[in-house]
Amino acid sequence: MSDWKSICRVDDIPSLGARRVRRPEGGDVAVFRTGDDRVFALLDRCPHKGGPLSQGIVFGEHVACPLHNWAISLEDGQARAPDVGCATKFAVRVVDGVVSLLADELATLAVGDALAGVDPATARRMTTTLLADAGAASACDAASAPNGLSSCAQSQDPPPPRTIRIVAA
Repeated sequence: MSDWKSICRVDDIPSLGARRVRRPEGGDVAVFRTGDDRVFALLDRCPHKGGPLSQGIVFGEHVACPLHNWAISLEDGQARAPDVGCATKFAVRVVDGVVSLLADELATLAVGDALAGVDPATARRMTTTLLADAGAASACDAASAPNGLSSCAQSQDPPPPRTIRIVAA
């Protein structure tokens, strides 16, 4: 039997928007709501350059990454052609208006890998950048970046969506 973790109510997620779920370990999870009130969840990291999908624009069954406008399917996390890549997908359940995610997926998917879901070539470039920046005192200090990525790789434009913290039951 699967244990589901209640995250929020559907109404807590703006229509055509997202909320971010912080996990004790691993990257945040973005929970999206479509115009017809369907709910999806993906790792909050674009497979292209690691952009925060929760800050993207939801259209139909896709979200546009705010960094480079990659269209990512909310149903399976796949980038729309001609782009190639996949964001980690999380199972979602909605019962009586309450959104829940599988507890074991929250605890295990994309945990321990700061570059989970990022295409291998980009991951190599980001790792090289992080290593080069680690010795320099600059605005690109990976240790201070909330998601383990260089702050240069993060969007500074819109404010982040409201975060929902997971607490131990």
